[in-house]
Amino acid sequence: MPRHDSTADAELLAAAQIALNRHRDLLRELGRIFTDAGHQLYLVGGSVRDAALGRELTDLDFTTDARPEQMQKMLRGWADALWDTGIEFGTVGVGKAGQRLEITTFRADTYDQVSRNPEVAFGDNLDDDLVRRDFTVNAMAVRVTADGPAEFHDPLGGLAALRDRVLDTPSAPEVSFGDDPLRMLRAARFVSQLEFTVAPRVLEALLAMAPQLERITAERVAAELDKLLLGVDPVAGIDLMVQTGLGDVVLPEVGAMRMAIDEHHQHKDVYWHSLTVLRQAIDLEDEGPDLVLRWAALLHDIGKPATRRHEPDGGVSFHHHEVVGAKMVRKRMRALKYSKQMVDDVSQLVYLHLRFHGYGDGRWTDSAVRRYVTDAGPLLPKLHKLVRADCTTRNKRRAARLQAAYDDLEQRIAELAAKEDLARVRPDLDGNEIMEILGIPPGPQVGEAWKYLKELRLDRGPLSREEATAELLAWWNAKEGRPV
Repeated sequence: MPRHDSTADAELLAAAQIALNRHRDLLRELGRIFTDAGHQLYLVGGSVRDAALGRELTDLDFTTDARPEQMQKMLRGWADALWDTGIEFGTVGVGKAGQRLEITTFRADTYDQVSRNPEVAFGDNLDDDLVRRDFTVNAMAVRVTADGPAEFHDPLGGLAALRDRVLDTPSAPEVSFGDDPLRMLRAARFVSQLEFTVAPRVLEALLAMAPQLERITAERVAAELDKLLLGVDPVAGIDLMVQTGLGDVVLPEVGAMRMAIDEHHQHKDVYWHSLTVLRQAIDLEDEGPDLVLRWAALLHDIGKPATRRHEPDGGVSFHHHEVVGAKMVRKRMRALKYSKQMVDDVSQLVYLHLRFHGYGDGRWTDSAVRRYVTDAGPLLPKLHKLVRADCTTRNKRRAARLQAAYDDLEQRIAELAAKEDLARVRPDLDGNEIMEILGIPPGPQVGEAWKYLKELRLDRGPLSREEATAELLAWWNAKEGRPV
C-alpha cells in the first residue's frame, strides 16, 4: 500500500499492512482464485477500518465483480464450507481454516425510503459499491491479488475520517439514513465501539430523522443495542441516542430518567447516575464484557420516574422503584424480542439490586442471607457487581461505609457457604420421602409440603432427617386440624 503525505495517515496505513499480513497466506490464496478467474477482489468495510486501527480481525469482508453463482463455482474446491443464506443479496459465506469470510458482489441498490429493504441491484465497479455504505470509515477497500494485499482505495476520505475519529456518511446523511434508518443506531454503536464522534451534519440528521427508526424490526434494533452496550464506551453511545431522540424510539425508559433535580437537591440526576453505574459495573468485570450486567446497570433505576414522590418534609422518595423497574424491564425487553432467559436475568437483577440496603450494619439473620443468595441464584456474582457499582455518592465516608457493609455481607455468605450448600438450598426431605411420611399420593399437597420445608430450610438452615420429619408431621397435623 502506498504511503500518504500525512504522518498520521501513514501510521494508519502501516498498521493496516501489519494487521493484514497476519492473514497473508489466506489472502494470497483467495486473491489467486479470483485473479485466475478474471475477477477483481477487494477487502472492504469494517475489515479495512479495523486493520488501520490495529484491531484484531476476526471476520473478513470482501467485495467483487463476480456474481454469486460464479463465486460458488470458483470457491467450491477451496473452501471448507460455503453458505448461501445471503445469496439473494449477493453474499456468499465461506469457511476456511476456522475463519468466516463473506464475499459480496458489488452493489448498486436503490431504496424506496419507506421500508429498509433495498431493491437489490448488482454493480460493476468498486466506487459505486463504496458510496452506498453507511460511513466513510467503512468505505475504504484494499485490492487483493495473488500477491496478497495490494493497492489501497479511499475515494470518499475514509482515512481522514479515521484519523480524526469522526463518523460521516459517504452521501448526504439524509439520503443515507433515509435508505436505511438502522444506520442511525449504528452511528451510536460505533461511537461506543470505536470511541468516535459524529460529524455536525450527521448529528443534525439524527435529530431530524430519529422517528424513522420505527421502520426497523425489533430484532435488528436489539442486535445493535447489544453491540453498543458491549463497546468500550457504551455511555457515550447511550447518551448520543438519548440526546438525538433515537432513544425515545427504541429505549424511551432511559431518557425518561432525565428528571429535574429539586431545589433542595434531595436526589441525584437519575439518568447520569445510571450511566455512572454502568461505567462502574464495567470496571468490575473480570471475565470480559458481561451483557446481562451491563443491561441491568443501565436499567436498574428505570422505575424511579414512575415512583417519584415529594414527601412532606421536602425530601423525595422512590418507594418500590425496584419492583416497578423490574416490570418495566420485562415489558421493554420482551418488546425488543429478547430471549426469556435474558429477560428473566436482567429483570431479576433490577428487582434485587436494592435489597442490600436493608442490610444496614450487618443485622441480617442467617435466614435473610440465605434468601438473598437463593433469590439471586446463579446471578449472585453479577448482583455483587451491580450493588457495588450502584454506589455513586461523592461522600467518601458514606461510600466507604457502604463498601465495607457489602464486604461484610460477602463474608457472611462465604461463611454460610462453607457450612451449607447455599447454591442449592432445597428441603431436607424430597418428594418421595414426603409422600412416604405423610401417606399421600403425588399431587398439589406434596408441592405444598415441599415449599413449607424449603421455607423452613431457609429460616433455620440444614435439619437432620429426624428434625425435618418431626417438623413436617407437626405442620401436616396442624393443617389437617389434628392435635400436634
